[in-house]
Amino acid sequence: MALYEHVFLARQDLSQQQVDELVERFKGVITEGGGSIGRVENWGLKSLTYRVKKNRKAYYTLMDLTCPPPALAEMERQMGLSEDVLRFLTIKVEKHEEGASAMMQKREERSDRGNFGDRGPRSFGDRGGDRGPRRPRNENEGAA
Repeated sequence: MALYEHVFLARQDLSQQQVDELVERFKGVITEGGGSIGRVENWGLKSLTYRVKKNRKAYYTLMDLTCPPPALAEMERQMGLSEDVLRFLTIKVEKHEEGASAMMQKREERSDRGNFGDRGPRSFGDRGGDRGPRRPRNENEGAA
């Protein structure tokens, strides 16, 4: 059976209990299709970058799935029909991650890498590059 990571976004006006009921409903579809569910992470209510079906926020949920493709297709079909699900994304993976996902890691664990991730600090006073000093735009500006 194939391994998948599946994330879906539920409407902001649902309660956490209703989101949990959605998860249970979709778990049932997968198990009926001969698959199994690994971890399920509720990332909570988060702001969206842009409105999706008139919603500014959504409940994010991650599920690790081990199932045959027809079971996944049926779950995605039911999600597409549900008015409570705004968006979903399924990615086929080689193996499931161990431990908490990046979204669930504590802030302190993420800040160990530094404030700027892997980019390194940024100095705003340094113009960078090898451009040298600025020159006047035309001949008249430098004649003062």
